[in-house]
Amino acid sequence: MGRRPNPLPRYYRWKSNLLQAPFFFLMTALCGSLALAASLFDRRGRVQHRIARLWARISVCCSWSPLTVEGAENLRKCPVAVYASNHTSYMDVPVLFANLPFQFRIMAKKELWRLPFIGWYLERSGQMAIDTENQQMTRSSLGAAVKTLRAGMPLCVFPEGRRTLDGELNPFLSGAAYLAIRAQVPLVPIALVGVFDLLPMHTHHFYPGKLAMRVGEPIETAGMSVRQVAELTARLRAAIVELLAR
Repeated sequence: MGRRPNPLPRYYRWKSNLLQAPFFFLMTALCGSLALAASLFDRRGRVQHRIARLWARISVCCSWSPLTVEGAENLRKCPVAVYASNHTSYMDVPVLFANLPFQFRIMAKKELWRLPFIGWYLERSGQMAIDTENQQMTRSSLGAAVKTLRAGMPLCVFPEGRRTLDGELNPFLSGAAYLAIRAQVPLVPIALVGVFDLLPMHTHHFYPGKLAMRVGEPIETAGMSVRQVAELTARLRAAIVELLAR
């Protein structure tokens, strides 16, 4: 399909309004309700995560966009790691949930917790909110995330801190590198390709095309100290740039 045209042709707008968006919101409401009900007895979050994966796979399918995973073998090299992805679209989270083959926790802005169903799932399933506008709360969130990693639960983060407005990488924050170093777990770079054109920020219509999730080699952090956070952040960004350029 190539890059998303602006303005989007009427055909894609009507298809999104009449078919894709209603089905997406219906499945979000249904799966959100199921996950909320499961949270009453699912203390470890396994059932809720399976429901989230089902929702994610259905969401990707309703976008009518074929998705390939490159470097999938790198997802199984580490029992626990920080998985860091570029942040391009409203569809980033469904793509990740649909393709990461294990239970994990996601660190996201606290604003998402205000959304119906999605926010309820995030709260009840133990996902991690971060308030980037409050430094004290940010430190508290990072401390809780380190404990989660040390307890054996992988973590997925977006080091840019916000979605891109033009498809280009934003500057990286240091949180992903800090978490990996503090917990002494590998940092795994992930590049999402084509997802920006599918459903970028401030849009409401799908533009189907080929999608790819490219997973790079884990970056080891054993023996590194927090003084090397900037160095590790630079290595992470360079790895994602390389994956995007393939």
